[in-house]
Amino acid sequence: MGVSEGTVVQVDAKQVLVDLAGEVVPAALRGTLFEDLGTTKNPVAVGDRVRLDEDAEGPAVAQVLPRRNHLSRVASGHDPREQVLVANVDQLLVIGSVRQPGFSSNRTDRILAACEWHEIPTIVVFNKIDLAKRDEAAALEETYASVPVRVLRTSAKTGEGVEELGELLRDQVSVLYGPSGAGKSTLINQLEPGLNLKEGRISSYWKQGRHTTTFSRLHPLSMGGAVVDTPGIRVFRLFDVSARELRDLFPDIHRLSQHCQFDDCSHDHEPGCALDRALDEGLIAPTRWSSYLEMLDELRTDPRRSSDEEAP
Repeated sequence: MGVSEGTVVQVDAKQVLVDLAGEVVPAALRGTLFEDLGTTKNPVAVGDRVRLDEDAEGPAVAQVLPRRNHLSRVASGHDPREQVLVANVDQLLVIGSVRQPGFSSNRTDRILAACEWHEIPTIVVFNKIDLAKRDEAAALEETYASVPVRVLRTSAKTGEGVEELGELLRDQVSVLYGPSGAGKSTLINQLEPGLNLKEGRISSYWKQGRHTTTFSRLHPLSMGGAVVDTPGIRVFRLFDVSARELRDLFPDIHRLSQHCQFDDCSHDHEPGCALDRALDEGLIAPTRWSSYLEMLDELRTDPRRSSDEEAP
């Protein structure tokens, strides 16, 4: 094989799978990749373009090529390093089911803030819309349309929004991000039946999804482009973001902050804060405000205090 370049489609503990012009091959990770990582945990992520060398033991990743973008988070409650989740993507779709399991504003707001930080375009998908109560979906849609974020309603059961979702994915490298059980794999299977991704069932006790995806995987689409199906994560903490920078990652809060009495207002205690008035007047959703305050508190305290893994 000599020297060649490809795209990482899956990362395992000791090797990666690399797409070389349509042929997926396993490749080891050279030890030099782990040198000088600094505050970064993993040298390679799904979506990375890499250069492979071949020696007597087979292909190995010799170099990770420069990224045009990436999405990362704090690795875990016990590991403060940066974990790069995916690289070189065109957009991220936050998949949230309105019911079974219920929609999490906090989880959605965290990933939206991360994408704002990394300059990745986002779309919020309200899935399982057929299970929503009257006006429930409309209220959610109004909250995120006012951010503003593009929103889409989908239902694999009725087919609502599935065709539009396909058009959004066409010829794009897209990340599908959401909790276990939200229906990410089901929606992908609707659009690309040949993938036969395993679909999860909802635990009747926990009322939440069981893990079906345990690692991120990049899947090419016959319509053009590719999707990265990600495992469910309970907590997403931004890496290397200051409390001051966090304000700008909530566009709806940032807009209103222009009317605060103090330029450096943190929006959680200062007199003359425009956000207090905005809440009273219904100009900002209480759920968005709550998410911001929780993230602000985390940035002011020890970030290594809880587990990222979902309950079984």
